[in-house]
Amino acid sequence: MKESKLSEGSKVSFDDAWVFILKVGVAAHKYGSTATRLESFLTSLAKSFGYQGEFNSTPVEIRFGLRETPDSQERVEVMATPPPDMDLDKLARLGDVLNNIKAGTLSINDADRRIDAIDQVPPPWGKFASMLGYLFVGFGLAPLFGAGWMDTLFASLFSILVYGLVLLSARIGGWAMNWMPLTTAMITGFLAMMVKHWVPSLNLVVVILSAIAIILPGFSISLGAGELVSKRVKSGMYNLKSGLITLIKQIAGAIIGLAIASVFVTATITAVHPQAPVDQKWMLLYFPLLLIGLAFAFQVSRRDLPWAVLISALAFLGVEAGSSIMNANLGNLLGTIIAVVVSNIWARKTDRPTSIVLIPAIVMLVSGTIGFRGLATMASGDMVLGAHQFSQMFIVALTIMAGIFIGFFIIRPQPSL
Repeated sequence: MKESKLSEGSKVSFDDAWVFILKVGVAAHKYGSTATRLESFLTSLAKSFGYQGEFNSTPVEIRFGLRETPDSQERVEVMATPPPDMDLDKLARLGDVLNNIKAGTLSINDADRRIDAIDQVPPPWGKFASMLGYLFVGFGLAPLFGAGWMDTLFASLFSILVYGLVLLSARIGGWAMNWMPLTTAMITGFLAMMVKHWVPSLNLVVVILSAIAIILPGFSISLGAGELVSKRVKSGMYNLKSGLITLIKQIAGAIIGLAIASVFVTATITAVHPQAPVDQKWMLLYFPLLLIGLAFAFQVSRRDLPWAVLISALAFLGVEAGSSIMNANLGNLLGTIIAVVVSNIWARKTDRPTSIVLIPAIVMLVSGTIGFRGLATMASGDMVLGAHQFSQMFIVALTIMAGIFIGFFIIRPQPSL
């Protein structure tokens, strides 16, 4: 293969470009680049090589199409891919490699070897930090849901247990990971019900929800709804379907866990003499920990972590401002717009992928929690309130996607991962 660099006036051979684009597409998909951003970036990459590309990405496959001229025959390949595993540090490293190619300082042969090496790079945050990520998310979310200190304590403890179960499921293999949403919720529900026997004021829904929140499919559901609106039917249906199936597994697991525990102890689902919510003055402690926990969970690099936390905080301020002006829907819209605009400005200034700071901010809005509450309410017998809460999940998802579209209109994103 002839080595060549991408620079002004140069052109990579068609075969070299084809092989390299396939490798970039598979790697970016694996590390969590969304379908829209991946397609846009691959099209831009093909153009920089001097060719015309047409790409279509879904969570389970990528269609690659490349041609030399508008009139030439298109080379096409459809590659099956496993569902993405979000790793924002590796996505950022891949972006750095591609920026070096764009600048003409790295050959595609050298880049090919560096992309292979990225896959072997250990995560920036080890198992202990990842465990802290789960702990911080559980500790930070519970007070936002109106929990008291006792609720927050047990939500934090159960979130550590959830992390251990996720690690165990990954070690066992595919079938364990498929049922991991159910098993984590089931064990958490069982233990929460057992604790409630001695702590009647425990808010079961808030404790279970906060403990498993980090694996709730809010981002997948929001992404799927947005893709359907933008007429990306195949990818949208897959994301929406997988998100809803995960949500159903979680609520089913929680119900099974509560039912098993009720055989051994007597406790009511609703809280007896509910605890007083954690005072808002403590937000200066638990909210930053929530944002840091999300960054740990998504393996945001040390270099990018302060920016990911800052942009998530700005998004939350937007949510609070919009909610105080009108309602929660305006809050989600305003928060998303702020996150997208600031992320795009940051990406332009740093020449790094927008996704590595935008995804944690979007996940913070956790539209899946509303769906969980809705299904839990319906399971407890209040079908009217439960159906309203569950339908609100889709409104939140569409609001988030509307915010993304508006943000992209205000500051047009550069083609990046």
